[in-house]
Amino acid sequence: MSQSNDRVFWPGNEIIVEAALRAGCTFFGGYPITPSSEIAAHMALRLPQIGGTFIQMEDEIAAMGAVIGASLAGAKSLTATSGPGLSLKQENIGFAMMAEVPCVIVDAQRGGPSTGLPTAPAQSDIMQARWGTHGDHSVIALTPTYPRELYIETIRAFHLAELYRTPVYVMLDEIMAHTTESFRIPSADECGIIKPRSEYTEARVNSWRPFNDYFQGQHLHITGLSHTAEGFPTTNPAIVHKSILHLVNKIVNAQPQIERNAEYLLDDADIAVITFGSPGRAAREAVLAARANGIKVGIFRPITYWPFPVQTVRDLVDRVKAVVVPELNLGMLALQVEKSAMRPEVRIHPVNETGGIAIEPERILAAIEEAQRGI
Repeated sequence: MSQSNDRVFWPGNEIIVEAALRAGCTFFGGYPITPSSEIAAHMALRLPQIGGTFIQMEDEIAAMGAVIGASLAGAKSLTATSGPGLSLKQENIGFAMMAEVPCVIVDAQRGGPSTGLPTAPAQSDIMQARWGTHGDHSVIALTPTYPRELYIETIRAFHLAELYRTPVYVMLDEIMAHTTESFRIPSADECGIIKPRSEYTEARVNSWRPFNDYFQGQHLHITGLSHTAEGFPTTNPAIVHKSILHLVNKIVNAQPQIERNAEYLLDDADIAVITFGSPGRAAREAVLAARANGIKVGIFRPITYWPFPVQTVRDLVDRVKAVVVPELNLGMLALQVEKSAMRPEVRIHPVNETGGIAIEPERILAAIEEAQRGI
């Protein structure tokens, strides 16, 4: 295994695997689906080498169930999928949220709806990650852009899953999944907190214990029904209301600790490019070209997409005169920016692509120049 500070040359999907193993993942349950299939393939190779378990299930529904079961048995668990598979996983994801089962879900996004464009990039699952399962709930979804960032955020996903006892998404797209780049493996300090599950002792609604404690005389009850603090089903309105508030507020109230963003050349910017994932790479080239032409523009990227950085975006929009939003969908990020900004006089310039191709820097530069003419 490569060590900290080693320089490696890995595709995005392989980065996910190596980072997950470093975070302590010992179980992968999945079903192959482009463009995430290399995660399963590499896990099938690597997990047996460390004494972990890989299992390919009959479909995505069963794969999510296997991940939940492994997590309840005490393993840090991972699954990976793409849009159609994510749709199938939603009922079990809802169960994991209700039962407070920590696990990590990687979604390598592709064109949709339905089977869509299996080998082409998109960012159209981002709303499904937030609202895909029914009922009131909160979600943590991370959207890294660069290889080193993807490595660090995959590790952080496991930490957040354990800390808040919830499924956590790592959202990338086909470009990031299949792009191979050289980067230096982060040090332990750069990776953030990595510790065994036994050291997470934060309060929670139910008295969650790994199943292996059951054989030591400890009772464990897990249910997707509304339940008491002991895990038993209840229809008592006060208890149900309290438990739902807990599921929502344990993440909402922790927004300052969960939120992570990246900024580039924003200190004096008149125009902000707000983007995430692979369009952030093109945005950087566009911003450098615009700066060379005397346009004051910078980039804001939410690395923690959910919970959305509403106040941070609002404060940013208060400082600039226009906003450009490049994304591989028809405006899902732009909608969040508009809802957050509360300044209708600041025009939002969308740059959208749903044809299964990358957004070129020239398109973003054209939008920046249009925004400059309007201010």
